Amino acid sequence: MGDMETKQTKWEELSISNDFLFGKVMQNPELCKELLQRILPDLNIERIEYPELQKNINVDMDAHSVRLDVYIKDDKETVYDIEMQVSDTKELPKRSRYYQGMIDLQLVDAGQHYKKLNKSYIIFICPFDLYGKGRHIYTFENICKEDNSISMGDEAIKIFLNADGTMDDVSRELKAFLDYVAGQKPEDSYVEKLEEAVQEAKKNREWRHEYMTLLMRDQENVEKGKEYGEELMAKLIMLLNEDGRLSDVVRISQDKEYRQSLYLEYHII
Repeated sequence: MGDMETKQTKWEELSISNDFLFGKVMQNPELCKELLQRILPDLNIERIEYPELQKNINVDMDAHSVRLDVYIKDDKETVYDIEMQVSDTKELPKRSRYYQGMIDLQLVDAGQHYKKLNKSYIIFICPFDLYGKGRHIYTFENICKEDNSISMGDEAIKIFLNADGTMDDVSRELKAFLDYVAGQKPEDSYVEKLEEAVQEAKKNREWRHEYMTLLMRDQENVEKGKEYGEELMAKLIMLLNEDGRLSDVVRISQDKEYRQSLYLEYHII
């Protein structure tokens, strides 16, 4: 009971920077559309629709499953994936690439022409500076290295927003939203609407139950992962000792990539 009460307390303390709560709040099309317009002011988005709420993508049994926070499409068939990312896991650029590939696989059915691929934006909202340059926004498109006036034309755009930026490089409206993500409460009508939506969302008993269920499931998966990792490590150490590779036994505790290579060498995974 005490553990459940703790989880309920955590639910009450959640803010817009929580990916689960962010996904629920963004189910409001007006709030979601305004956020997109603040991030992409040059676009004229008349309406948005939700092909699937918090879309799950799992192409095959061996692939990493993907659970998108906010997956939407506008009136011009442009697709947007918006992700709230609090922790700097050091792999967001690669993750954005993986998400892009998974979304593209969903957009084109077998036998269809590649021209059917929608224009897409993968957007990560972060309270940290992924690239350390002080910018509030980093936008990436594929361009020619030899002549950066030439765009590849694949219409795949990736954006990383930084709520910890220091430069004067975004609109006042987008800055207000990013300040809100960082825990501030600027005087801004949109931020006020978001805060109201956050407080309303936290009154939703069904969402609270869903959040706690996901939280417990994640904790169980972490424990299972630890147990599995410990079993693999113990087996590898035993085999290395048998082969007299004592220096490798010491190294694998510090070098994850080398440990993975030895797992493959000994056919453990």
